[in-house]
Amino acid sequence: MRLFENINIDFMGKRSLFFILSGVIILLGMLNILIRGLAFGIDFKGGSEIALQFEKPIDISYVRAEVDKIGLGEIEVKTFGGSSGVLIRSEFQELPSSVLPRVKTRIETIISENFPGAQKQATSFTNNSITYEFADSAQATIISNKLFESGFETAKVSEVPSNKGIIVRLGISDWVKDNLTEKFKDNRFEVQKEDKVGPKVGQELKRDAVIAIVLALIVILIYITFRFKFSFAIGGVIALFHDVLITLSLFSILYGVIPGLNLEISLTVVAAFLTLIGYSMNDTVVVFDRVREHLKIHKTIPLEENINRAINNTFSRTIITGLSTMFMIIVLIIFGGEVLRGFAFALFVGMITGTYSSIFVASAFVLEYANRSGKKIQF
Repeated sequence: MRLFENINIDFMGKRSLFFILSGVIILLGMLNILIRGLAFGIDFKGGSEIALQFEKPIDISYVRAEVDKIGLGEIEVKTFGGSSGVLIRSEFQELPSSVLPRVKTRIETIISENFPGAQKQATSFTNNSITYEFADSAQATIISNKLFESGFETAKVSEVPSNKGIIVRLGISDWVKDNLTEKFKDNRFEVQKEDKVGPKVGQELKRDAVIAIVLALIVILIYITFRFKFSFAIGGVIALFHDVLITLSLFSILYGVIPGLNLEISLTVVAAFLTLIGYSMNDTVVVFDRVREHLKIHKTIPLEENINRAINNTFSRTIITGLSTMFMIIVLIIFGGEVLRGFAFALFVGMITGTYSSIFVASAFVLEYANRSGKKIQF
């Protein structure tokens, strides 16, 4: 299939217009980042993230009101993957001290209501668990099963037949499940996942993500310098910076604007940035290869005309490759679920900006460099 086979568009003649367009988007994005900031996911800011899946669609405002009552500090509650999924984010990694007495009271109320007169002793009490010892192993097993049915995660202290102790886990998801089970007894749910990330780990991940992107750009700079010319390398890396900044800008500008679109910066989004860097660089190298061919063959033709010819010759390949990739990304955005939506959106923006920057940023920079420096580019 051949598209745009015999076109003759003056791409370089329009470069100033596209410089302005890119500059305006990046400026708006950077201002928005300074004012609103970027929304970081649990991977970077630390805390706990719990995903619940209900059997039937739920009223998210009612869930939010109920979760607000259980004492988990600043929380965020939103739909997750559909009308029956809920994502709860808390600033805490473990239950706060103010909640622990309520949890202990709740556990002991369940025991006393279902097993009146049961002898028990709390032998250990931490932020993560309570250990109880009962009169005999049979009673310990029955009470453990009842607490599990009530939403708590339990385990035996040991597997020996004479074991009389049980450990009740005090996780945030367990506390959420215990409080919401009764409220939604006609709409059962299960905890799909519970992720925890400490603030220190989050900061390290943020630093490592920046290092990964910067190192990728440096290696690309060296590669393009050896394969082409230094001006080509600078143009290629500027185009990659352009792609990342445009994508970040749109993440900041559109956050909270489009319902259901998860635009938090997470590790999957960083992976998307690295992917779009590779895609954009591949597209740029294809154009640069054709520019080099034209410069070798048509040595007397002006550089601007050679670059335009090269872009026109590769335009069909660029559009077909971009569209075929874009179809798959659109499927991911629509059907990939909440977790992959940010990743897919980053790729969607990156594919567009990567194609655009190969023409109007990387190639245009090479032309601007040659015109301003007065140096003739030869191979």
